[in-house]
Formats: sequence, C-alpha cells, structure tokens
Amino acid sequence: MRHADVLRFARDAATAYPLRTSLSVLAMAIGVAAVVVLTSLGDGARRYVVEQFSSLGSNLVIVLPGRSATGGFSPANAVTTTPRDLTVEDAAALARLPAVRHVAPLTAGNSEINANGRLREVVVAGTASTYLEIRSFKIAQGHFLPEADWSRGAPVAVIGAKIQDEIFAGRPAVGELIRLGDRRLRIIGVLKATGQGVGGLNTDEVVFVPVGIAQGMFNTHTLFRILIEARGRDRIEEVKREVTALLKTRHSGEEDVTVITQDAVLATFDKLLRALTAAVAGIAAISLAVAGILVMNVMLVAVTQRTAEIGLLKALGARGDTIRNAFMAEAAMLSLVGALTGYGLGLFGAFVLRQVYPVFPAYPPDWAVVAALVTSLSTGLLFGIMPARRAARLDPVQALMKH
Repeated sequence: MRHADVLRFARDAATAYPLRTSLSVLAMAIGVAAVVVLTSLGDGARRYVVEQFSSLGSNLVIVLPGRSATGGFSPANAVTTTPRDLTVEDAAALARLPAVRHVAPLTAGNSEINANGRLREVVVAGTASTYLEIRSFKIAQGHFLPEADWSRGAPVAVIGAKIQDEIFAGRPAVGELIRLGDRRLRIIGVLKATGQGVGGLNTDEVVFVPVGIAQGMFNTHTLFRILIEARGRDRIEEVKREVTALLKTRHSGEEDVTVITQDAVLATFDKLLRALTAAVAGIAAISLAVAGILVMNVMLVAVTQRTAEIGLLKALGARGDTIRNAFMAEAAMLSLVGALTGYGLGLFGAFVLRQVYPVFPAYPPDWAVVAALVTSLSTGLLFGIMPARRAARLDPVQALMKH
C-alpha cells in the first residue's frame, strides 16, 4: 500500500465510528487543554508577581528591622524579630553612602480619614519626598511631599486616586482639609491611579504623609522599612554590603537588620512559581496518559471489528508492517486531532481568564504548549503500538474464517 492509501485507510477507519472517534479525540483534547490552562495560571502568577515587584522601582534595596534566620531571602523569613528599631536617623545616615542615590524612610499604620462629610478606613504611609523618585509614581494633581526635616514634617498629605473618588467624588482635592486620626492635614497632591500594589496594598487607597507626622500619629519612633535606590544595577551588591556594615556600626556592633535586594526577591519568587507551573503541568499531563489508554482500547476494539478486512488485505498481499502502519496512522490521527482541539480549547480558557482578571497575564508558556502537543502525540503512538502489532500478526485465513 502506498502512503496515501495507508492514510485513507486510517481516515476511513476513524470516520466509520464517529461516536467512538469523538470520545477518543475529546479525551486527548481535555488532557491538552488542562495542561495549557493550568500552565497559563502558573506562569501568569509568576509574571504577575514579577511585574508587581518590578513596579516597586529599579535598583532597589530594602532594609527590614530584625535579622532573618538565613542570609538570603525567602517569603518565610520576610517577617523578622529585632532587638533594635530602625530609626529616621539610620535612614539619614544611609543617605550619605556614596553608592546610594535615594533613601526613603517608611512607616505605616491604619487610621480613619474624615473629609467632605465622609469617613473611611485608610492605610497611612509616612515617608519622605524621595519615595516618589524610588517608586516612580506619577502625580495627577498638585505635588508630592515637600523636602523637609524627616523628624518634623508639615501637616500635609498626598492621597491615592481611589480615595479622591470616594471622598471627594472625583472633584479636585488639592487644598482641601482632612482629618486623619487626630491630625488635621491639608491635601497637596493626588497620585495618578496605578490599580496595583505589592503584598495586597493598593497604592490608590493610601494616604502619604511626612514620616514625622506618621510617627506622631502612631506614637512610635520605629520605621517599618527603609527603601534605598542604588546608583546603578552594578552597585546593588556594593550598597547591600555598605548598608549592612553601617547599620552594624550604628547598632553597637549588632547585625540586627535584614537587607534584601529586588533581584533576590524576584529570583526567589520566579524560581518558586516556575516549579509550581512545572508541577501543575505534570499533574495535568497524567490525563494525557489516561487519554492514551483510551486510544489503545479504541484501537483494540477496531482490530476486533475489522478482523475480516485485515484478513482480506493480507490475503491480497498486504504485508504485516503495512497493516501495522495503517493502525499506527489511525492512532496518530486521533492523537493529532485531539491535541489540536485541546490546544484551541486551552487558548480559549486562558483568554477567558484574562477577560475575567485583566491584570492577570494568563498566557501559556511556549514550553508547556510544545510539551503538551508532543506528549499527546507520543502517548497516542505509544499506546497504539500493541493494537497495531496485534493487527499485523493476524493470520489471513483465520481472520477470514472469523468473518
């Protein structure tokens, strides 16, 4: 038989039993679609986390109070214990390091904002004018916090876009007076909406005030974090070493802070989420093995149903390898159609995810798509070998007698 005849034989065999063929194709399609959708979720989570941490700023070094259990960064040791607090004076000393471009002290807490007859709970972030440079925020109205003595601070505030919409119904808020906790402050700026944040904190819902004002509101001298921008990516490690050494000197020889870099955070989460994506892909790939077993069962049934036809072909001179190739071609055809159908369904599922969650970049990684297609084809061929060999070994006389 020519190759065209083999393919025609396989096509006719598949279309002769539409229900059986459809179920085989559906099983393979579900397996491939599961791989595509789940890897889209995993890789989308990885991209989302990377984008969120990248939005913190560039060349970023973060100082946390307390010494973590290990020298590196992991989500488990992001919360630390400390014998000594970070202070505004520590932040001011770090700003004098030669490899440092900007330093922003940061303290945070919850309070109520009361203005325009409306009241709501907000997150209050006490910081300095340099915070805007480090985070690369944009101002929609007015200006950011003024340059001033960090230990004092003028009674002013900068609000997020969502707070402006909810408290002032979207009208200009610059110049308006608000009551924040027990403080009366004047709004001097409104941040441009970002719609995002890190660690569940949406910057559109934050009120920024001078760090001295925030410390007075919350009756504390402690800083929550110190954000540092290095003068270049190649100087990040230098900044990390200098910061650690300086704070150790200032804290009586005690190394009681944790210094992490943006690259370390990104690398850690990237590694974790890549492993998660690979794991869910492996779990989804199990369904491809199940689909392969179904293809094998379908092909075994096909051998039984077409015994007489196989016997006739062999009686007319068809060789065993020709019969085997015909059944392998049918298995490959079922697997290919199922794989392509599943790929389309998977892409549609990822599209639906992106529509429901627009900020979530749920795109399947190329390696997962290739792996799913190759695995589905390989599985179909692998499980098609036994039925094909059984068909090739049939004795033509006995096959015709069974008919």
